[in-house]
Amino acid sequence: MDGRPWSNDRSGVDRFRRMEKELRVSKGNNDKISRSVIKLPRVICFFLVLFISLSCSNKQETEFEEVKIAFIADAHFQDIYAQFNDADYKGILNTETGDFVNIRTMNAQLKSTRIFNENYFAFIEALDDIVARGIKYVALPGDFSDDGQPVHVKGLRKILNQYSKKYGLLFFATTGNHDPVKPFEQDAGKTDFLGVGGKEQIITSNKRNVKNTSADQLTPIITEEIKKWGYKDILNEMSAFGFYPQKEYLYWETPFSKYTYNEYTFGKAEKAAVLGNRTYAVDDYNKHPDASYLVEPTEGIWLLAIDANVYVPKEKMTSSSENGNDFESASIGYNNVILQKRHLIDWVKKVAEKANKMNKVLIAFSHYPMVDFNDGAATEMKHFFGEKKMQLHRVPNVEVAETFANAGIQIHFGGHMHINDTGVYESAKGNTLFNIQTPSLAAYAPGYKVLSIRSKTRFEVETVVIEKAKDFNSLFSLYEEEYAYLLENETPDIWNKDILTAENYRDFTQWHLKELVRLRFIPDDWSSEFLTEFVNKTGKELILEYSGHLDEETNNIVPDDFKGWTGIDLIYDFYRLRSADELAKVDIGNHRLQQYKIVCNLLKTSHIKAIGNWAVIFEKAMNGEPSDHFVIDIIEGSIKEL
Repeated sequence: MDGRPWSNDRSGVDRFRRMEKELRVSKGNNDKISRSVIKLPRVICFFLVLFISLSCSNKQETEFEEVKIAFIADAHFQDIYAQFNDADYKGILNTETGDFVNIRTMNAQLKSTRIFNENYFAFIEALDDIVARGIKYVALPGDFSDDGQPVHVKGLRKILNQYSKKYGLLFFATTGNHDPVKPFEQDAGKTDFLGVGGKEQIITSNKRNVKNTSADQLTPIITEEIKKWGYKDILNEMSAFGFYPQKEYLYWETPFSKYTYNEYTFGKAEKAAVLGNRTYAVDDYNKHPDASYLVEPTEGIWLLAIDANVYVPKEKMTSSSENGNDFESASIGYNNVILQKRHLIDWVKKVAEKANKMNKVLIAFSHYPMVDFNDGAATEMKHFFGEKKMQLHRVPNVEVAETFANAGIQIHFGGHMHINDTGVYESAKGNTLFNIQTPSLAAYAPGYKVLSIRSKTRFEVETVVIEKAKDFNSLFSLYEEEYAYLLENETPDIWNKDILTAENYRDFTQWHLKELVRLRFIPDDWSSEFLTEFVNKTGKELILEYSGHLDEETNNIVPDDFKGWTGIDLIYDFYRLRSADELAKVDIGNHRLQQYKIVCNLLKTSHIKAIGNWAVIFEKAMNGEPSDHFVIDIIEGSIKEL
């Protein structure tokens, strides 16, 4: 027998023939059994072999030792307590705690898709929760740093090392578009750190980056610690976390390794891990690193970390370049992998084939999604918002899912979009790919995923929401100063101070999303014509205006109930569903969701195409695949909510 459970073999006849042959060629005592079996009628022989095989399969299933892996994506870690070794600047004093901190302004946070400061506390909370659950393996699917700055990557390494030494955690990271931002080191900085008196403080790696200084501006801080590292320095700093082989790993390889599993030694892996041996051609003149790796941290479990960063040259080159400005960012993800990193696809296919042959459980993770994450509404969204809105350029093409499903990837954990979502894709060849989008700790709803490998074919996925985070509000007094300064200077579009009333971290992220929708998403993504007609109308007015009727008897509703919310509430709740999926339903409430369902059903019949389109988009956002707590069976190709 080849060691695989019967349930993994799709060809029962071939399986029977192989087993019958093995019985025929058995020696010694087994030879007697073989002859006695062969004397039996063929049909009885078949069922006997089937019984033995199923018994072996069931034994394997019951004896399988459960393994748990936590996935923390898009932590965007910023070391708010870090000091710059090459600058005489401590940061600003938090008089409530006595600490000096280097944080970004609240204004910057509320116009970004990620929180910069409070996610520090959420990250610690998540690690403590992982320890409390007894989980030993933690994957970081990219954007583990703010922007690959030395000060933040070093700070992250220190924390990961602490948890590794104290609790025995093993971390496995892969790269995102923020680590590194470009393949090579770059001068960089931010103009929106929070300074004394609530003012903005410039911190940059090169004074040439400072422009248009004014008399009221704080003196810029110059430090090398805030530049953006490239692959070389980031991977060196994070070397112990999967990017390079460690002695405790049972196996480790890259897409460029030459050894086989049976030939593996730590010494061979060390030589293969040299970054110069892990490059691919971008064009005729340039080669970029590929940080992908396969690791076996414990017997039978293979983690496939895919570096899906692709930095396409901005224009045709005639020589090599290490200037990051000559290349596009990597934020598009797998659509460019299909074009530029075909070697990865070949490698993934080989890995999947080996995993199947050797009876290994293969779990893939990377920074980018492999499957559409819009619950099947991408087409309607392109018509309604426009192809360049709502980050639709980041949606992976169908070719991506088809390619990796057929390459053998069955379960993949992604990030990048800061959303909680599950995408299921069945290829033309009948291969099913489950793409699990891990939410960000720096956005609503903040959380991480826990994969429980129940058997070689059955997997449980649970989403852990970070409801509370110790000290998350310890910076609020500094934001009070910022708000007072903005108010005094009559700053337009000032943020809502009520965010400082948040009682817990989850509530804080809801406020972040609400302000992000108001200050950025609505101005950027929505047409003024639609907003004028839509946002201020109550639910009842929307129904009567666009569908013409409200069937009270059929829907068993009170029309005035729909007067309690307006179009702007509907838009905000759309973003909550888009970000958190099932996790948002607790915050929205079943009663409101039922009203939205009724409204969508009615608005879909509207004679105005845009209104009907919007209703379809919202309806699909409410009805995606299970994304909170569910079980995947890769033999059945099924997903079931728990």
